[in-house]
Amino acid sequence: MTENIENTARKGWMSTLAKAPAGLLAEAWQQADMAQGFAWLRAPEIGTVMVRGAMGGTGAPFNLGELTVTRCALRLEDGTVGHAYISGRDRKKAEIAALCDALMQTPSAPRVEAEILAPLARAYQAKCRQKAEKAAATKVDFFTLVRGED
Repeated sequence: MTENIENTARKGWMSTLAKAPAGLLAEAWQQADMAQGFAWLRAPEIGTVMVRGAMGGTGAPFNLGELTVTRCALRLEDGTVGHAYISGRDRKKAEIAALCDALMQTPSAPRVEAEILAPLARAYQAKCRQKAEKAAATKVDFFTLVRGED
C-alpha cells in the first residue's frame, strides 16, 4: 500500500515537471540554488513515441501520431536515481526535471516541493483557469435564445 502512495506522489511531481514551461522550470531551479553533483545513467536523448487516441474517450483506440520526447536518467552523489521524460527536444529541461525527481526522493524533498514544484503547479493551474475562462466567455446557451417573435 505504501508503494502505491509513493508511486502516486511521484506521478504527481513528474507530471508537474513535464508540464512546466522550460523557462519557468529553469528559473525556479536557478532561484532555488540546489545544484547537485551527479553522474549520467542515460544522458538526455531525443526520440519519438506513438500517441494513441480514442474517439470520445471510449471508442476503439487508433494511432494518432508521433510525439517528440526527451528522456534521461541520472544518479546523485548519494546514489539516488532520478528520471525525466518530457515532450519536446529540451535536454536542459530534462536534466533539471531528473534532478528534481532525484531530490524529491531525499531529505531535500520539502524544499524542492516548496521552492520549485508548488510555484510550477500554481502557474499551471492559473494557465488552466485562464484558458477555461476564455472558453467560458465564448459559450452560447441555446436554450436562452429567443427563436423569433410572433
